Amino acid sequence: MVVLLSFQGKPPYNPARTLAGNPMQTNGIVIDAHGGPEVLRWQVLDLPDPGPGEVRVRHRAVGVNFIDIYFREGLYPLPSLPSGLGLEAAGVVEALGPGVAGVAVGDRVAYAGGLPGAYAEARNVPADRLVPLPPDIPFETVAAGLLKGMTAEYLLCRLWPLQPGDPVLVHAAAGGVGILLCQWARHLGLRVLGTVGSPGKARLAAAHGCEEIGRAHV
Repeated sequence: MVVLLSFQGKPPYNPARTLAGNPMQTNGIVIDAHGGPEVLRWQVLDLPDPGPGEVRVRHRAVGVNFIDIYFREGLYPLPSLPSGLGLEAAGVVEALGPGVAGVAVGDRVAYAGGLPGAYAEARNVPADRLVPLPPDIPFETVAAGLLKGMTAEYLLCRLWPLQPGDPVLVHAAAGGVGILLCQWARHLGLRVLGTVGSPGKARLAAAHGCEEIGRAHV
């Protein structure tokens, strides 16, 4: 699913610290209970200084994935409620916590994984999760593909020692991860087989490297 929330061109909500040492504030999406889209609430959130080993990232684009729906509906457990949602985003480093090295304010970065909470304009994240971004890659491109690309890399490069000519079966071959898997597997010289749910998805999978395609019946 290549969907994202984009904050490109929007000014920071409240870049200055509030009075009396209170944390700065940002906006984000929070749920208080599991359910459908109606449980999503856009609200003001306190954002403290980054802690040891953390940085504050001002998001420019946030990835939206099926796993976020699973967390929202309760299929996957959340640590607690209320909770944020979202596992990946791209943006600019805005502040550094104690002990952070190798990262500077103003760096373009992305991250994926960890605890949900990326559906926000800014967030504190562990510095060791950051991926530096070259200036020629748009924030939206990275936020829409980092988690999917990490999944594809794990499946193709770490799970089993695949060799050119080996067959691989890609379920949901026309999905976000599926399309990446088909392209990458074809590049590696693998024999790419896939399952899809409709003729239109079969054409999409074939256009991205899937050689033999079957219909999945659910």
